[in-house]
Amino acid sequence: MSEERLWKFGKPEWMNSATARGAGVYGAGALFSIAFFVMLDASVWSKHKNGSAIHISFIDWLPLIFSALGMLIINSIEKTRLSANSFSYSGSGVAWKARVVLFLGFASLAGGMAGGVTVLVLKYVVAEAPFPTLYMGIANLIANGLVMLSSVVLWVSQNMEDEYSYNLSL
Repeated sequence: MSEERLWKFGKPEWMNSATARGAGVYGAGALFSIAFFVMLDASVWSKHKNGSAIHISFIDWLPLIFSALGMLIINSIEKTRLSANSFSYSGSGVAWKARVVLFLGFASLAGGMAGGVTVLVLKYVVAEAPFPTLYMGIANLIANGLVMLSSVVLWVSQNMEDEYSYNLSL
């Protein structure tokens, strides 16, 4: 075993294939679309079938918007820009700028989840809403969790090493 390795067990070989990368990207897209479907379903139910005085408003959508924005920011950064080992990227301070933007993306993603918890507690739990109405707040948390999971799946699948990827640096 090499002394440069951090973990004892290596990554399986099937994770380096183009098929696994494509499956990860499509899986992340499926999780993202399910997240928006769950929130849209709760919103439509709130408008047409909900019998209580509590309804979904723009405030309920804000955490999901921040989570989606965080996902967009996180997955727009290449993994190679985060390491300062490469001379072509570290010359003008790109590594620390990429790390700051990545932190802002994670902060937006975490802020979306925290906003979902806040909306659930303040709007539904404190008002002692019964379960069919409480589902709207739970759906908000489920949607934010699925966006977070989608972001992780997309980050991992986009940054997989492929056997056909070449690093051309001069």
